[in-house]
Amino acid sequence: MSRVAKMPVKLPAGVQVSAAHGQLTVKGAKSSLTINVPAKVEIEVQGDTVTVAAGSIAADNMQAGTFRALLNNAVVGVSKGYEKKLNLVGVGYRAATAGKKLNLSLGFSHPIEYPIPEGITVETPTQTEILVKGADKKMVGQVAADIRGFRPPEPYKGKGVRYSTEKVELKEAKKK
Repeated sequence: MSRVAKMPVKLPAGVQVSAAHGQLTVKGAKSSLTINVPAKVEIEVQGDTVTVAAGSIAADNMQAGTFRALLNNAVVGVSKGYEKKLNLVGVGYRAATAGKKLNLSLGFSHPIEYPIPEGITVETPTQTEILVKGADKKMVGQVAADIRGFRPPEPYKGKGVRYSTEKVELKEAKKK
């Protein structure tokens, strides 16, 4: 059996898990998430732990391990939440939130309006910082990647939208 699937998922205080009709619902203080359960994966909820078991085929073990990781991400998401921080590097690069839209000025001839999806909050503490927060790890990462995709960091001056932990190695300019 998968080593990942063997580890039980501990539920922190205030998190509830319920299974019905091939779906698992995880409810917590931040929000509620629903995960589809694969057909050959069995779930057992005992008090504050959830265990995942698989069938006899190796592919079932892989699905059980993946499902256990998704379940753990959902439990962490509804209790603590996830956050990605982006920095804007460049002269005149700005970000501002207005309702359910993120307005970006990234050196193009037009401003970019990015609609913020449901379940995600975007904050701009300063004009050059963007905080993407939410309970769903996949959605937080995708929204951050979408925003970064408007102007990824270029390798000569380092201008663009980058993650706060990202290191951009600058290339040497062409010499005459």
